[in-house]
Amino acid sequence: MSDLAQIGVTGLAVMGRNLARNIARHGYSVAIHNRSFGRTQSLVADHGDEGTFIPSESAADFVASIERPRKIIIMVKAGAATDAVIDELVPLLDQGDILIDAGNAHFPDTIRRENALAAQGIHFVGMGVSGGEEGALNGPSIMPGGAPESYTTLGPILEDISAKVDGVPCATYVGPDGAGHFVKMVHNGIEYADMQLIAEAYDLLRQGLGISAAEIGEIFAQWNNGDLESFLIEITADVLSHIDAETGKAFVDIVLDQAEQKGTGRWTVQNALDLGVPITGIAEATFARALSGSVPQRTAGRVLPANAGEWNVTDRDAFIEDVRQALYASKVVAYSQGFDQIAAASAEHNWNIDRGAMARIWRGGCIIRARFLNRITEAYERDADLPLLLADPYFTQIVGDGVSAWRRIVALAATNGVPTPAFSSSLAYYDGVRAAGLPANLIQAQRDFFGAHTYRRTDKEGTFHTEWSGDRSEIQE
Repeated sequence: MSDLAQIGVTGLAVMGRNLARNIARHGYSVAIHNRSFGRTQSLVADHGDEGTFIPSESAADFVASIERPRKIIIMVKAGAATDAVIDELVPLLDQGDILIDAGNAHFPDTIRRENALAAQGIHFVGMGVSGGEEGALNGPSIMPGGAPESYTTLGPILEDISAKVDGVPCATYVGPDGAGHFVKMVHNGIEYADMQLIAEAYDLLRQGLGISAAEIGEIFAQWNNGDLESFLIEITADVLSHIDAETGKAFVDIVLDQAEQKGTGRWTVQNALDLGVPITGIAEATFARALSGSVPQRTAGRVLPANAGEWNVTDRDAFIEDVRQALYASKVVAYSQGFDQIAAASAEHNWNIDRGAMARIWRGGCIIRARFLNRITEAYERDADLPLLLADPYFTQIVGDGVSAWRRIVALAATNGVPTPAFSSSLAYYDGVRAAGLPANLIQAQRDFFGAHTYRRTDKEGTFHTEWSGDRSEIQE
């Protein structure tokens, strides 16, 4: 065996540490490096028996310990820290070496870095990694971008260490430059929506039925045996059943109701606005987190009158089933919107992203892994250019079967003063895309009135403007 490592990892916080261990466990020799050498030493001391680790104290020794073409995974904080590590490593590299940023980088930064390094003959791969600490160690979902030839070298290792579903690796080449980090960003946006929807379902069950967190946990555990089976439903059942050791209360009841965020949800929404893609469920989930942390506004808002009804659920099982169906339908909308955003960005950047492949690699390892991703994979196998996931026959039927329950839940929530921004906006989106006509015709007429922005007609081709301040004659532009 060569004394040189087959791959290197720099940045040994929990994610980097676990990823290095995962690679070593699969029989690869791994060069390891961290800004503070103590963390490198502790990895070898604690887990050196899991495989072959080659530790280095300096960046120069680290790079020198890796076989060429070098494959180096950077696992540090996104932003300036990533640029600093790149700047330190690049003078030590040779043409054809591969740098892999496995952090949560903003995809425009990845495009910038890839362009700059390509000019120097170095391959740069922006690689989304989902699954948290456990996934990094035991098999994540991996979304690499960059030049296709870099995946020829990296692919076998990434597929080996990724999660597997039915023997299929949850890793695949996504597309050029920033495509990998873009898809990971949208994945996180969908994750925001998924979590908000689950929280709204929990709130409805608690307020509508007046039952305990543990009882709701049992309901989620039951749901996890059906179409809603997913990692997030599974951990929700676990969280809701957990008791706080200090107080003896339900753990969820001692957690402050202010949800934080790292920024990927905001990036997703900002990009969707740039692309003109409606991702209303993801946007409302992101704003719901912002609202939860808006302490001055929430404090002042307690004086606002509710004029709400009183809950009077007469059929407990029927109500629970309505919430389940509303959750499933809203969840499908969130994924449908996310895949629309991927399609739009792929067209904008000429990435040629295979949406079916993205659904396939999200089936295992990642935070949004769920049974129904099999159905999404099948939908794109039937039609790779599917313009709307909801229009796939399976989803048309399954959501259609639940739409009455969905309407009942949204109406009950509004009547009884319970905020359900993700449920409600998802239903509004559903009604918007299925509607034969929308009031946007009035908006476009208004725009022409005050700004001469023109309009198109329903009865003939062309672009028109009405002389509103004159004789109101119509002219064709």
